[in-house]
Amino acid sequence: MHITQLNRECLLHLFSFLDKNSRKSLAKTCHKLLEVFQDPLLWPLLNFHSPAELKKDNFLLGPALKYLSICWYSESVKVCNIEDWMKNNFQKDFCHRHENTVNDFLLDVCNRCPNLLSLTLSGCGHVTDDCIFLLLKNCPNLKTLKLENCVRITDQTLEAVTLYGGSLQTLHVDFCRNITQTGLDRVREKCPSVMLRADRSANMIPDNKPGKKLMLEKASRKLVHL
Repeated sequence: MHITQLNRECLLHLFSFLDKNSRKSLAKTCHKLLEVFQDPLLWPLLNFHSPAELKKDNFLLGPALKYLSICWYSESVKVCNIEDWMKNNFQKDFCHRHENTVNDFLLDVCNRCPNLLSLTLSGCGHVTDDCIFLLLKNCPNLKTLKLENCVRITDQTLEAVTLYGGSLQTLHVDFCRNITQTGLDRVREKCPSVMLRADRSANMIPDNKPGKKLMLEKASRKLVHL
C-alpha cells in the first residue's frame, strides 16, 4: 500500500512522529500530504530551540496549539542578558537583529491560538511585559506560564497575572532579575492558588542604571563572590 492510500487519521498519526523539518519535507511530495501538514490538528505542541527557528515555514500556528516552548540555551543568550546601558556597539547590533523576533511571534500566538494551555520561555532576553500582558489577555485558558532568564520581565507581568491569569495554576519567574519581592508578594496575596516559583529573581540586581555609589557596591559584591 502506498502512503497516500492511508486515510486522514492514519496520516495525521504518522506525521505526529516526525519533527517539523521532516513534516515539511514530506508535505512537498504531493498535494494530499501537504493538506495533512496544513491540518491544525497536527500542531497541538510546538518546541523551538532558537529565535531563528521561529522564522521558518515548517510549522503551523492555529487554534489547536495547546503547548508552546521557546527555550534558547546558547552562549549568545549571555549577550541578550547584558543590561542595555552596558552593551557595546557589537552587542547592540547582535541584539538588534533578533530583538523583536520572539515578541512578534508571540503576538501571532495571541491572535491565532486562543486555546493555549502552557507557555515556556527560557533565555528569551527581549520578551517584554506588554507581550506577556497581551498573551494572558488573549489566551484565557492558560494554565502554565514558565519564564526563565527573561531579563525584561518586571512586576508589570506579575500584575497582569493578577488581572488576567484567572486560569493560571503554575507560574515560574526564575532568574528574572527585574522581578521584585513586592511583586511576588502581591501575586501570592491575589492568587493564592497559583503555584509560584521565583528562583534567583527577587534577590538579583535589577537593570536600573546605577549611580557611582551603587556601581561600587556592585563591584564589591562581585569581588566577594570571586
